[in-house]
Amino acid sequence: MLSTNGEYQSLDIKETVLPVESNLVETDDVVTDAIGTQTQFCGCYSDFMEVYAPVHQVAEYLNAHSSWFTRCAEPMTVEPLGENGYALTIGRFGAFGYEVEPKIGLELLPPEEGVYRIRTIAIPDYQAPGYDVDYRAAMQLKEYQAEDDAAISGEVTRVEWDLDLKVYLHFPRFIQRLPKSIIQSTGDRLLNQIVRQVSRRLTRKVQEDFHQSLGIPFPKNSQKKR
Repeated sequence: MLSTNGEYQSLDIKETVLPVESNLVETDDVVTDAIGTQTQFCGCYSDFMEVYAPVHQVAEYLNAHSSWFTRCAEPMTVEPLGENGYALTIGRFGAFGYEVEPKIGLELLPPEEGVYRIRTIAIPDYQAPGYDVDYRAAMQLKEYQAEDDAAISGEVTRVEWDLDLKVYLHFPRFIQRLPKSIIQSTGDRLLNQIVRQVSRRLTRKVQEDFHQSLGIPFPKNSQKKR
């Protein structure tokens, strides 16, 4: 999601044991093997992005995501999925010799009553190796007048967003032997790292792409604080 000055709230972690009927079982979209142990990390995030244009221009840009999303998501690998969906390969992350390269399907839903929502969708013919992601985000556009500034004047649109993120990981045996506190702190750090890295980079690229597409100046050092 989009972010410049994210508030990364505390995460919680819990371990669940799922019923096992065979060597590989799928239950409620969470895959487990005969060990049956998965670790769940949860995070709630919120922030905003500002662009220097009225709401209707920002809405037109967001609605035409097929023309900018793939370009702005680089260096992530993006594959279109239908009319509103994309498969994203986020990058490689890891700790304690265990690495994962998250790949998730996201659907950018058309706005309903001014709210833009993004949710996870299945990627055809792809089974995530040892993890599952539940991504639910909502964005709203709010317009106001810019403060007096030598470089910026006129209408400003603030894209405010909230993200509810759940990640389910099935660690290998050697990770499961570690104390839960170490697993928790490491998982917290990695989840925040991924959200922070992706959101900040995507935000900056979308801001620059939007202003360039409309020929609107965008100060390179612009960084509005809450």
